[in-house]
Amino acid sequence: MATTTTTQALPDSGLKRNVGFIGLIWASTGSIIGSGWLFGSQEALKTAGPAAIISWLIGGVAVLVLALVHAELGGMFPIAGGTARFPHIAFGGVAGASFGWFSWLQSVTVAPIEVEAMIKYAQHWQFAHPWLHTVVVNGETQQLLTGSGIMVAILLMAVVTVVNLLSVRILANTNSAATWWKVAIPLLVIIVLAFSGFHGSNFTAADGFLPGGAKGILAAVSTSGIIFAFLGFEQADQLAGEAKNPKRDIPRAVIGSVVIGLVIYLLLQVVFLGALQSGAIQGSWATADFTKYTGPFADIAMAAGITWLAVIIFIDAIISPGGTGLIYVTATTRISYGLSRNGYFPKAFEWTTKAGVPWVGLVTAFVVGCACFAPFPSWQGLVSLITSASVLMYAGAPLALGAFRKRIPEIERPYRMPAAAVFSPIAFIVANLIILWTGWDTDWKLGVAILIGAVVIVLNNVFRGASSVRPRWDWKAAQWLLPYLVGMGLIVFLSDFGPLTNPVFPLWVDIVVVAAFSLVIYYWAINSASTREEILRTAEDVREVEESNVVEPVHH
Repeated sequence: MATTTTTQALPDSGLKRNVGFIGLIWASTGSIIGSGWLFGSQEALKTAGPAAIISWLIGGVAVLVLALVHAELGGMFPIAGGTARFPHIAFGGVAGASFGWFSWLQSVTVAPIEVEAMIKYAQHWQFAHPWLHTVVVNGETQQLLTGSGIMVAILLMAVVTVVNLLSVRILANTNSAATWWKVAIPLLVIIVLAFSGFHGSNFTAADGFLPGGAKGILAAVSTSGIIFAFLGFEQADQLAGEAKNPKRDIPRAVIGSVVIGLVIYLLLQVVFLGALQSGAIQGSWATADFTKYTGPFADIAMAAGITWLAVIIFIDAIISPGGTGLIYVTATTRISYGLSRNGYFPKAFEWTTKAGVPWVGLVTAFVVGCACFAPFPSWQGLVSLITSASVLMYAGAPLALGAFRKRIPEIERPYRMPAAAVFSPIAFIVANLIILWTGWDTDWKLGVAILIGAVVIVLNNVFRGASSVRPRWDWKAAQWLLPYLVGMGLIVFLSDFGPLTNPVFPLWVDIVVVAAFSLVIYYWAINSASTREEILRTAEDVREVEESNVVEPVHH
């Protein structure tokens, strides 16, 4: 049974297995190279000064550790919406439903933030000016969507929704073509700016290389869009149910996409800093003139007289975020499809078109994405929330890996994470540190979203009725979950990143506390995980559901 669960190729079912390695790695890379490259360098420089280079290194290494975990899990269980379902297999219904909700929440909010990025860069053109208006919120200047801007945003969301309706093969081809462009343009920017006036003195200009100290470096990782910029490496996992050769291709796609993203973002930060004119960095990094750029790289190109490059960047500001929004809408439908198959979402999310597209999940993603424009009408307004929700989602993966290594060590793993006994708990610590650095102002809002998810899942369990799969509500295996969520919230509140004037856990002490707390939760979780028999039974249930033709016709 163990061998069957992990080695048998999954035959074609409601989801069509049409995506090869290039489609998978471009799905992840295309999600990583989105609006993050357009704004990340500017925001990180504002927060950490030239030491933002260190922030990018920390963020890239942190995500790479998490990616290695996902590479092993994605190879073991190549299933649709994998990120949302690994904790389900390892810990049963309570943990599975919770981390599944985190995964869906993160995914459904990315497309609207990419749409807002497109509109912000479009301010270069006169016709787009009515779409945004400038306000001051808590002393910070923000550009918010107007009524007409919201209508344009909804129209753009409709476009990515229609493309997703066509089929996963057309989607993969469309995204692959867009990703070639999305990778090429940042590389072009790096080369041109590096050889058209690089000012090495900028690294010690304004208020120095390290104006915010260690706290500035760490805060930039979470709040300046660095972790947000790396989000998307797991998209190959989400499309595992549609991969031609998932066990071979998924690990390579996940790891490769992170390496590509890290190299590109690190070089972009260096050339952004070096290409700034002296007049743009007078005073402090937090308030200098470059902080007012609406199209950071395009504005630098125009200041240097490289108009043709600015034009290309403005075009890319439509293609790059648009491609990321496109694949995230895809991922959202696959996550909701997987959660429905687990019994956490209504069965309607399993209905697919003849082309294999989960259309109810697609419509829901469109509606929820459009709703985000009202409470979060700015790019900045969503970044921190998405970052925190994402790493909370990622935190479930190292716990699942630890549980699988302990309970089912003999199961085939096409890719084995090296030194997993060391790096798996480190990955869990990393995820929790990012939540800490995001800060209380964002984390308490995430707590509210978690409560909303709990209500949704409970109501679905009450009214779902007969289903092909009933969740295994294993409370014993998830006994660590509530202490983990409450404990992390309490630590953030009492830390240097919380609201207290005199924090109980000052900088560095709070990091040690998070690390110690994470280790306690990690070993508590893997030692209270579901039994070997329950894990194998759940994995078999998932496999059987994947293979079954439980797909309702399109007229529902």
